[in-house]
Amino acid sequence: MTAIAPAPLLLTKRRIWIIFSALIAGMLLSSLDQTIVSTAMPTIVGDLGGVEHQVWITTAYILATTIVMPVYGKLGDVLGRRWLFIIAIAIFTAASIGCAFAGDFWTFVVFRAMQGLGGGGLMILSQAIIADIVPANERGKYLGPLGAIFGLSAVAGPLLGGFFVDHLTWQWAFYINIPVGIAALVIALFALTLPSKRATNPIDILGILFLSIATTCLIFFTDFGGDKDHGWGSFATWAWGIGMLLAAVAFVIAEARAKDPIIPLSLFKNPIFINATAIGLALGIGMFAAIGFVPTFLQMSSGTSAAASGLLMIPMMVGLIGTSIVSGMAITKTGKYKLYPILGTIITGIAMVCMTTLAASTPIWLICVYLFIFGAGLGLIMQVVVLVVQNAVPAAQIGTATSTNNYFREVGAALGTAVFGTLFTTRLGENLKDVFTRAGASPSDAAGATATLSPEALNKLPEAVHTGVVNAYADALAPVFWYLVPFIAVALILALFLKQIPLSDQAGLVARGEAISGEEAERLEAEQRGGRVTAGAGAGSGSGGGGAVGPGAGGANVAPPTEPEA
Repeated sequence: MTAIAPAPLLLTKRRIWIIFSALIAGMLLSSLDQTIVSTAMPTIVGDLGGVEHQVWITTAYILATTIVMPVYGKLGDVLGRRWLFIIAIAIFTAASIGCAFAGDFWTFVVFRAMQGLGGGGLMILSQAIIADIVPANERGKYLGPLGAIFGLSAVAGPLLGGFFVDHLTWQWAFYINIPVGIAALVIALFALTLPSKRATNPIDILGILFLSIATTCLIFFTDFGGDKDHGWGSFATWAWGIGMLLAAVAFVIAEARAKDPIIPLSLFKNPIFINATAIGLALGIGMFAAIGFVPTFLQMSSGTSAAASGLLMIPMMVGLIGTSIVSGMAITKTGKYKLYPILGTIITGIAMVCMTTLAASTPIWLICVYLFIFGAGLGLIMQVVVLVVQNAVPAAQIGTATSTNNYFREVGAALGTAVFGTLFTTRLGENLKDVFTRAGASPSDAAGATATLSPEALNKLPEAVHTGVVNAYADALAPVFWYLVPFIAVALILALFLKQIPLSDQAGLVARGEAISGEEAERLEAEQRGGRVTAGAGAGSGSGGGGAVGPGAGGANVAPPTEPEA
């Protein structure tokens, strides 16, 4: 007797938008936090005493996010994505509470890393679930709003962070995550109706372990190399570098032997996947380093308040949202995607070159123009690259391919933030010590003043010292953008060689036989609501009742369709 398979999910338009609402809530929670801290960072490090180590606030989050991305992606393919998404929200919200109550700098960094453990899941699972419920040829119109969420957060985060710093305390930058997280959790529990599965092969524990070690060693290698106390010639730096290489080799060996590897090596035989992932890597290096430090530059170099620096990010949001939505709709209409990463990298590169001219005397309106151009370029690339990767792999590997692509982009982000952030903070520390030393402070007093410098403290300094500090920030950050331009150029070259293939007309769940979509799903749901479904009307009853099984389901018997568990 053949076992009865679980009833397929009915992917009606109504259900797709209900699930999409849960994804929007989760993405908003994650993306908002990534940007809200950027504005509050100068005040946080000044209050907790960590100006020279502020790069760790960003690096810790990115490191944790990067490590867990492939884990969430693979487990989602194997076990289903619903409960993983809910767990990620819970971790993120709990870690936000820890950040708010951290009493010292390094405790704050630890909880910031814990936030990354949840944030990485929200990012990956949202993208994979979209691919599960919407076919690639229609996905562009959904990816546009997701890109708009990122753009909205890019401004709302600094804006809220600025308001909290100026009118309340920096802790409110994390208190805000608590109600948002609870709301996202409730929405996900009731709206995220997706099938769950059981693993048929052992989880690739060795692969997860070696990938985590390699990623950690990579981040420490770049951080130690760019640190003035160690440098690229130190033993500690190269100990991390050797550890990275050994762990990477061990990871490849483990993946070659694993029954169900966390990152199948077969992905790297797919030229479209390789190309799109390389674009993400190069873009990650240039993009996140720029985004992460622009609000700090606006506050400290231009002398604006935290709230004002958030307002000045609005042009970037407008550019990013506009091009995300337009490109998504255009791809859905035409089925063509290659043009947009090419245009996006060109526009982003132009904006990056413009930002190399930033100085304390740069007019605010001109900075806004640069940020608009920068956002417009990013909006043409980010979601399109994810769509290309998902369209190029089998439905059973959607989560794995999505997470691997994002993993390499985040590796790029971690490298860019660590290397170029270290260049910025090292140069800044030297410049600030010179400023305070020239003002008559002893070397130890100058070091202490540098470590606890915040926007509030800056405004209380004598005019001559204030001017020196402002110039120090400008001189430290603006030249760093020149180091980022070549990576955008590499992304452009890769985009020129990106292959155009037809977009799939099947959602991932349908292709795997786990769901029914289109008119058939609408009809079956209408029958359910009308109470006309009988035991003999199921797809697998043998009565020829309408083919309720999606492609790839084979000949398995299927129970009459029912509403999935909430």
